[in-house]
Amino acid sequence: MNGKGSERAIDSMHLSTRRSFIVNGGKAVAGAVLGARTFGASAQIGAGTGEELRSGVKVLNPRARVPLSFIIDDSTCLVNMGHFCMPQFATAWPQREEYKKPWKTWPREIPDSFVRRFGEWCAEHGVKGKYSVVPYPACVGWLDRELPGWSRKELLNSLALVRDLMMPGWDIHPEMITHTRVIDLRTGRPFEEISPATMENSYPQKKKSVDELAQYIAYSLRILKNCGLSCDGITTPGGFGNLVKAELPLAVHQAVRDVFGSELPHYFKYISTGNESTQPILEGVKGLDGDDPRVVVNVPAGTGDWFGGWDGDREPEGHRYANEDATKGRMVELIELNQPAVMFCHWPGLYSNGTEKGFTAFQRVVTALETRYGDRMHWMKVSELARYRAAAELTRIVKNGGGASLHAPFGSGFFTMEIPNECRRDPSIVHAAKTRRLRKVKEKRLLTEGTWWGDQTRTIVCFELPKGESQLLY
Repeated sequence: MNGKGSERAIDSMHLSTRRSFIVNGGKAVAGAVLGARTFGASAQIGAGTGEELRSGVKVLNPRARVPLSFIIDDSTCLVNMGHFCMPQFATAWPQREEYKKPWKTWPREIPDSFVRRFGEWCAEHGVKGKYSVVPYPACVGWLDRELPGWSRKELLNSLALVRDLMMPGWDIHPEMITHTRVIDLRTGRPFEEISPATMENSYPQKKKSVDELAQYIAYSLRILKNCGLSCDGITTPGGFGNLVKAELPLAVHQAVRDVFGSELPHYFKYISTGNESTQPILEGVKGLDGDDPRVVVNVPAGTGDWFGGWDGDREPEGHRYANEDATKGRMVELIELNQPAVMFCHWPGLYSNGTEKGFTAFQRVVTALETRYGDRMHWMKVSELARYRAAAELTRIVKNGGGASLHAPFGSGFFTMEIPNECRRDPSIVHAAKTRRLRKVKEKRLLTEGTWWGDQTRTIVCFELPKGESQLLY
């Protein structure tokens, strides 16, 4: 990914600082980043032998479709982050015109009634992704304690709505602790100084160790855990971590594992633009042959923020994602390239200060994509996208007399493989002495977990890949 390209695509300082990314910096983190392979049908997957690579076995996109996801930043319970963040940013950066907007005229709340309409519409259309919940939003109040301006019952109802409606289809991320002021972990209070050095979206301004970063991230995760929310990853607020890009993924892995015990942590920080790949990147890869493989997955978005901006006062430009007939737009480009199509925006932009113009534009985009690409799309949570990438990159696939043996450090749903058309029987998966025969479907578009389809040249199988050793018989 090219940081300069990201900055050109996103003209706001607030966004460009948070999403700039330099390829060499990203690779330095991984030690063994496996970015040369792709999800697409052209790449053999797995760190195997020459015999394996000559076998013709390929890992495809899930269900042989393009994975889609939707990343939403600056969301939380009840608090309109656009309203409450603006004066704090203006204090830290008084010279910046973008922080001199009439924030007092904007609503202080994004109501749960809007969350419900959004969540129910997305569930109806299968839309999945990532939904931030800022734990101490703009220092208004602690979600696991009290939110001044709202009753205790309103706060608890809002948290229940996130748990019951959003969590089934959305990863929940903290966007650090406040998204505005840096918290002194010794006191639980913001530092007295108000400057770029004490704002989370430009923190830290000097080197921090992995342990120091992990401690700060873990603090935010514990608040959400107290709220009954589960997290497999985090989102960086603004430019959080820009000066410690080598330490950040390791700190994410440490914090998410320590608080939630997650097998495969992930994070969102970067945006891929232009010709840059939107594939998730595996970082900190180690221990693949042991009982405790370790990887953190860097999942980029693939679009700018065009529904209403981070403070919700811009006119939506939904056509930049996809126009009315889905013949143009960034999401269309990504689908045609067979790349993960990960849409990005901020929650206040969908609410659009009560007009809901951003939400209406989002609905039009999704409907247009469904109409043209319904049989080619597969919506995924960000964690599912990360897990699929890890399984596709790291599973060793070795052809043998009866099919292929698979060694997977990480399992994944909807694991999809193309094999040479030399099947002697209906494909089946053997794991832990149990055999599961796959069901044939008549058309490729009907592929789903537990099925297979074939023509005169190839056979495609889709199944739940178990962690560890398994055998694909065909």
